Amino acid sequence: MSTRRHAFTGSPYEKQFGFARAVREGNRIVVAGTGPVEDDGSSTKGDAAAQAERCFVLILRAIEELGGSAKDVVRTRMLLTDFEDQDAVGAVHARFFGEASPAATMAGVAWLCRKEWKVEIEAEAIVSS
Repeated sequence: MSTRRHAFTGSPYEKQFGFARAVREGNRIVVAGTGPVEDDGSSTKGDAAAQAERCFVLILRAIEELGGSAKDVVRTRMLLTDFEDQDAVGAVHARFFGEASPAATMAGVAWLCRKEWKVEIEAEAIVSS
């Protein structure tokens, strides 16, 4: 019997593209690429650091809804549209996950789902018993 559970954040893309923000199977939680979307569906205003902050808030909200926490995060992937934002986004990552020290990737991409997005982030967690 499957123990699969889903978390949704209300992003307009969840229904439109047919996905969940996060899925938990057993003790593993996988969080989809998370863009800087506000609760009303608008994009987070501001620089890459402000947008990364919003992404991490949404990621942790989903992980916590599924029974995990920041300390359970073992992997992150940060996609940036401008390499000059790496230090600012990295500093936000350290604030959220510095204690957990997950394996992390930061990569540059040509574009994201909305032209105003500067960052999109994925995460994976393994919940300790």
